[in-house]
Amino acid sequence: MKTKLKIEKIKYQGASWLIMLPGIALFTFFLWFPLLQSIRMSMYRTVNIQLVEFIWFDNYITVFQRTEFLQALVNTLSYTVWSLLIGFLIPIFLALVIGETVRARGVIRTAAYIPNILPGLAAIILWTAVFSAGESGVLNIILGYFGIDQRSYLTERNLVIPLIVSVATWRGAGATALIYMAGLASINPQMYEAATIDGAGIWKRLRYITVPGIFNLGSTLLILQIIAIFQIMFEPMMLTAGGPDNASLSLMLLMWQYAFGGGTMEFGRASAVAVIIASILLVFTALYSMVNKRKVDWDN
Repeated sequence: MKTKLKIEKIKYQGASWLIMLPGIALFTFFLWFPLLQSIRMSMYRTVNIQLVEFIWFDNYITVFQRTEFLQALVNTLSYTVWSLLIGFLIPIFLALVIGETVRARGVIRTAAYIPNILPGLAAIILWTAVFSAGESGVLNIILGYFGIDQRSYLTERNLVIPLIVSVATWRGAGATALIYMAGLASINPQMYEAATIDGAGIWKRLRYITVPGIFNLGSTLLILQIIAIFQIMFEPMMLTAGGPDNASLSLMLLMWQYAFGGGTMEFGRASAVAVIIASILLVFTALYSMVNKRKVDWDN
């Protein structure tokens, strides 16, 4: 009897592994293998993609000594802070507004999602026209009616990162808002009804029902947003090329410049930057897991 149970258990586990095997194979091929190859390449002097000489951590030392790396690191942290101030709150606000809308909710929801389906290059061309310097800039034209002088917004160091974050938020806020709306829909409506009968206003309902109801979803989306914004590259590359004077240079854009920019093709140093980015994001993820675990333990 015991032998038969063991055989059944082995068959069950074997079937489970067979079901997971394609996913594991794809995950290994597209994630772990490139990551291990990047770690390996970061410790070699390279000519194009050829590994020429094993040099231990010289690429990392060289990267850390470059002024553009420190600038890119500071800029990336600035992108993250601005993303939390702008990009994290706006989708929540959109979800609450759409959820409270009685009429034309479908139209508003569709309008909020449209920027997410636009091709990235088309969105960049649109916003380049908006922020363009001189009389042709849409923003300059609008502000000119109010007597505000013309400015070249994407060449001002103190404005370029918030503007790029605003563009990225405009593209992704609608999709994130729909996720929050799904979380809001899972909250029992009877809780709102009971709170309203007890005389709770909108702010108390938000504080004691809505926020706790989407807290776990919000914390998950928060760490995902940090991971995404830490890898920002397309927007600063297309809008400013990292300028002015590296003021919008991100770590991912720096990695691309090492690998493909200027014809240098320093793949060893580019791999070192990639490993540094992965290590920083791993630390962020570990901290999130620790905080989330403590909260779960506290709640229990």
